[in-house]
Amino acid sequence: MKSPRPLADEHPGWRGLLVRGGPWAVAVLLALAAALLYVAYRVLDPTPVRHIVLAGGPDQGAYNEFAKRYVPLLKAQGVTVELRVTQGSAQNLALLRDPASGVTAAFVQGGIEAHHGNAEAEPDGANTLLSLGSVAYEPLWLFYRADSAARLLHGAAPVRLSQLAGWRIDSGPAGGGSGPLFQRLAAANRLPPQHIVSSDAGTLDGVVALVQGRVDALVMVSAAEAPFVQYLLNTPGMRVFDLAQSEAYARRFPFLHPLLLPRGVVDLATDQPPHDVHLVAATASLVVRADLHPALMQLLLQAAQHVHGRAGWFSVHGEFPNANAAEFALAPEAERFYRNGPPFLQRYLPFWLANFIDRMWIVLLPLVAVSVPLSRVLPPLVTLRVRSRVYRWYANLRRLERALERPGADLAQLRSELERIDAQTEHIGLPLAYTHELYELRSHIHLVRKRLIAMSGAADAPQAPGPASP
Repeated sequence: MKSPRPLADEHPGWRGLLVRGGPWAVAVLLALAAALLYVAYRVLDPTPVRHIVLAGGPDQGAYNEFAKRYVPLLKAQGVTVELRVTQGSAQNLALLRDPASGVTAAFVQGGIEAHHGNAEAEPDGANTLLSLGSVAYEPLWLFYRADSAARLLHGAAPVRLSQLAGWRIDSGPAGGGSGPLFQRLAAANRLPPQHIVSSDAGTLDGVVALVQGRVDALVMVSAAEAPFVQYLLNTPGMRVFDLAQSEAYARRFPFLHPLLLPRGVVDLATDQPPHDVHLVAATASLVVRADLHPALMQLLLQAAQHVHGRAGWFSVHGEFPNANAAEFALAPEAERFYRNGPPFLQRYLPFWLANFIDRMWIVLLPLVAVSVPLSRVLPPLVTLRVRSRVYRWYANLRRLERALERPGADLAQLRSELERIDAQTEHIGLPLAYTHELYELRSHIHLVRKRLIAMSGAADAPQAPGPASP
């Protein structure tokens, strides 16, 4: 009787080795795959801490209003946002550069970096800050009192900054971006600096001082949506300085843009303002620390698209956010966003799952490629494990048959051993698809039994008498 051919022999090569190795070989492969995934997970870091500290600006300022709109958008993706109220761009920049502050993202006014200088901020030349792009125009608003113009200019509206000599001008809080920008424009107009004041008080105090007449003019660099800007635009007796030389300012200062506040845009019913007003504007950038996780940068960019993408007084629909970030290097994640839009997978999958696949594909793809041929090993391996319940008894049958072939074999003992094997095989549990294997084993046991019976009968038969002696 021939024993069945081992199943592993049907699969030569590495598949045969895996089949012969059995569960241990598969376990080793799975352990190696798990180790590879763990190392890749640690290196690629696909799931960041879901927390952002976002520095806005003064309370009721444009930056703070922008930051508040980010909160529900990021919360919907499972990210908590801690808002930090500050004096403005200068303080935001300082907080970003201080790792101990905890601030990871902030709004920064264009031109503020040039005022503070790169060399002093980053002596080692490292790019510790990256830009996610420009998010809004920030006009320079110079509000002045109509009665101050009547008193100091005999009723004429000022048209050049040099005409403001002798005025009491509040340039905003010391930590904001209004003061540094206005000082540069004032210096270009040879306006004496002694009448330009700044303080540690917030923008609210400056607005109150202007309304109460304690100052003649107030400088604000802010988006048109800011509550303070809207309040002063609608306050009787307040005027907006018309920078007729706005084009010249934009040529002299590359980070500025000439803008036009159209007649009647504030209030069509009362025709406010009564004429077009020329302004200059910096652009607000969303700046982040370079060590911020790329997934959080992606979320901030998508939130920025929702918050800043609508049309406004000075921008058309879709103009912001954009990749114009002259003062800070544009983050690679932002470059991909402006070039290709949101990642493809995020159109069909939840953000965190899409981000996991996007960052882990370099490891997942080889694992999938390996798992396809590996999956062809599993069915033979399962078959081998099931058949092994039957096949191991063939070794006992082979040993018993070899014992039969020896001279003087104890047939009674071998018969008892065969019956023991037969009794034990009755309790082998197999799926129905493999029961034919069991019946083949039982039939082979029966063949050996018949041979034993035949040999026992031959041994018990009387010997025929030989021929008589002469």
